[in-house]
Amino acid sequence: MQGVQTLENKLKGLDLVLPAVRPAAGNYVTCVRVGNLLFTSGQGVDQFHGKLGRDLTVEEGYKAAQHSMLNLLSVIKQELGDLSRVKRVVKLLGFVNSTEEFTDQPKVMNGASDLVVQLFDEKGKHARSAVGMAQLPNNTAIEIEMILELTE
Repeated sequence: MQGVQTLENKLKGLDLVLPAVRPAAGNYVTCVRVGNLLFTSGQGVDQFHGKLGRDLTVEEGYKAAQHSMLNLLSVIKQELGDLSRVKRVVKLLGFVNSTEEFTDQPKVMNGASDLVVQLFDEKGKHARSAVGMAQLPNNTAIEIEMILELTE
């Protein structure tokens, strides 16, 4: 089983750090546990705004998805205290702020998926949906939510 230090070392090796947990923007919590499952609320990003296909490139969207995943990992670490309690990444659901013509939502979501698999190896392989949205809160480029299975 991987400890928190192993995941942090992997993040450092990628020149990435977990940011501070972003406060909820409404009347909801950042995650909910049901049995051995953890459901996160969606996490957007503060660094990337605008629509994919007009304001942002696929490469910028990929980075936005990676940042969104870092925000999610911060929430999970705060909730669990230790990321090694993640038994399996079950599902990612990505909402991409995009123009009507933009069809590369899966390429954008690879930013989050690639990072999860790099950090969690086999237990990071997950089901996923990537959908285009007409608009997202604060004109954020992306919002991602996830479902995790936890160790007992």
